[in-house]
Amino acid sequence: MLLATDLDGTFLGGTQETRQQLYQLIAVHPDIDLIFVTGRGLESVMPLLSDPMIPQPSYIICDVGCTVVDGETLQPVVEVQGRIDDVWPGEYAIQAAVEHIPGLVRQDVPQERRCSYFSAPDVIEEYLDELTRIGNSLNCDVLYSAGLYLDFLPRNINKGSTLTALVEHLKIPREDVMVAGDTLNDLSMYEHDFIGVCVGESEEGLLEATEGRARVYHAGAAGAGGILEAISHFGFLGAEGIDAEGRDDIEPGPSDLVIVYHRLPYEEYLEDGLMKRRNHTSPNGIIPTLASFFKDGKKGAWVAWSIKDESLKEFETHTEVDKEKYPNLVAARVALTKEEVDIFYKRFSKEAFWPTLHTFWERATFNEEHWQVFCDVNRKFAEQTAKEASEGATVWLHDYNLWMVPAYLRELRPDVNIAFFHHTYFPSADVFNVLPWRKEIVGSLLQCDYIGFHIPRQSENFIDVAKGVMPFDVVEKTGCAPRFLTYGCAVGLDEMTTEIKINDRIIRLGAHPVGLDLNRVDAALEKPEIQARMEELRDELHGVKLVLSVERLDYTKGIPAKLEAFERLLEDHPELHGKVTLVTVCVPAAKGMKVYDDLQSEIEQSVGRINGRYAQVGWTPVQFFFRAVPFEQLVAYYAMADVMWITPLRDGLNLVAKEYVATQGKIQGKGVLVLSEFAGAAAEVKGAVLCNPHDPAEMAETCYFALSMHPDDASARMNEAYDVVSNYDIAHWGQEFLSEVADSAEKNGKRLSTLTSVA
Repeated sequence: MLLATDLDGTFLGGTQETRQQLYQLIAVHPDIDLIFVTGRGLESVMPLLSDPMIPQPSYIICDVGCTVVDGETLQPVVEVQGRIDDVWPGEYAIQAAVEHIPGLVRQDVPQERRCSYFSAPDVIEEYLDELTRIGNSLNCDVLYSAGLYLDFLPRNINKGSTLTALVEHLKIPREDVMVAGDTLNDLSMYEHDFIGVCVGESEEGLLEATEGRARVYHAGAAGAGGILEAISHFGFLGAEGIDAEGRDDIEPGPSDLVIVYHRLPYEEYLEDGLMKRRNHTSPNGIIPTLASFFKDGKKGAWVAWSIKDESLKEFETHTEVDKEKYPNLVAARVALTKEEVDIFYKRFSKEAFWPTLHTFWERATFNEEHWQVFCDVNRKFAEQTAKEASEGATVWLHDYNLWMVPAYLRELRPDVNIAFFHHTYFPSADVFNVLPWRKEIVGSLLQCDYIGFHIPRQSENFIDVAKGVMPFDVVEKTGCAPRFLTYGCAVGLDEMTTEIKINDRIIRLGAHPVGLDLNRVDAALEKPEIQARMEELRDELHGVKLVLSVERLDYTKGIPAKLEAFERLLEDHPELHGKVTLVTVCVPAAKGMKVYDDLQSEIEQSVGRINGRYAQVGWTPVQFFFRAVPFEQLVAYYAMADVMWITPLRDGLNLVAKEYVATQGKIQGKGVLVLSEFAGAAAEVKGAVLCNPHDPAEMAETCYFALSMHPDDASARMNEAYDVVSNYDIAHWGQEFLSEVADSAEKNGKRLSTLTSVA
């Protein structure tokens, strides 16, 4: 069958349950084609195409029949559109012809091949003959409705005539077409001998005009429910009806909380042909925090990918995590091939999304085949998640690798509460919009109940991007101070959007900078070997100030610019020669990331140049360590560093800055944090010396300022920063986030499973 349906009040009307049932029916049934037939302009229809819950139409007839396009390409159906264009005089001809008539106000809505005005009844009454004459002279129909709306349309063009022309062009039998509407604006569709339905709560005039027509059914249910009634009434899906064609629901699983993360809560390794597990050798703090929600025997699942090794006999989907600590937490492993992981994670995510998110869009490469792999992997995550979640469960998704999971999951399990935390930076609309798949991505994220970012600026950037994809109402805004800096840094913001409404759904947004596990710092400082290493560093650095830099090998970290600034510092301040050393710890990228090879060479050449120019006997200006350093060893360096120099060109947060502050705070140190104002932490960690990493001169000046700072000033700044880091730790982050998720679920009237507090 071909369903040709009006949108507002019809296809988009009815209850959420009936809309979902109709949309899934169309999505899974290959014999149902869909045509949108609406009075909206094409621009106003396009946001619907970004909503993953709404099925893709084969064709779109809009502007009350004046525009007809292919639903996928949005290009005109020339054979039908050409006939309309031939009789349309153009909007400027109409504007010129009516400009002498007072009281006509052009409607500010997107439209083509029609001109719509607002006009009071007395104006129409006075100028009716003149308006009719103008319409006849321009070969247009002039319509006045509801005592307010005046429309000029091409002569004899309406929803029904254009639909008929399209059906004839496609050679579709009329008995296979069903039209659906709810207002008099739709009447023309019923006048061309199509089977039709007037959905429940239709305009009285439409019901009267179609009364007694054998091929028109007056439904009882409103909107989508009425269309479902009519499909059964006319027997389009055979004797068994709609129920036989619906998608099978996935049975709810046992888990009230499902964590969906790219990393498993343990490491996997092969030994003697067997897949074995061990604790992470370098946990990032987030993993143990998320796992702590499952203490006290609470049931839960952790969904993550695992490479399916063909040498192993079978793939184990469910495994234990830690039987003693979390007896009822299971890891639900999504089986991926090595090729899928390489494309989904190492190549596509890092080559397309990573540079774009960090505003280096010119470095991004977009591959449609890789996008399809990305979507396939996300669909697998969604399917596994749907099987794990109990009714009303909270599903907590993490980061951009899983952007498309909400779209697939919402369709599979509309009952669950979907929360998403974006760990990386989220850029402004002019950057993000270069992504070819921005509409699909944003449409998916807007299926969430709650979306969290590190800082308000990143959340508001998402709002600006979403505004360009689909309309929504801003329900609530909140001030950012005093929790965050407002005008004090490049990523500051004074006010952020915290609640929006799309159709009948509430989506809440929040800023939640990830905190530290301070116990890790305590544990490191208490180790005898770390105490010994600190003593060694005191002796090694006697009379020399230590400037410390710790970052991964990545172009977003601004390492070459930092080295340039340090060289400038030595050039401008020769009195520092022999008295300051820059220790740079650069963690290599993951294996197979060839994109960073040139960057490594550039850094090594800069280090060699600086040392060759300034080194003296017994003093090396730059000590460069290209390797991962265990966290405990880093704590020793944090404790001894006079200045922590963190200058990423763009960063979602930067936990290294917090690690330094936590270490200095615990030992009551007087170190100084010099931080890029383009790092998310700059909007939260007060007391840091902020700098612009794109300005080598300013970077050199701020580093010199930090090195020259009076100890009392340094101590005061560090105390201020430590107050922030110690109060907003990793446990606070997790608890605050899930508390907001619960509030969001309540606003949407959803059942929420009980969640465990962070231990």
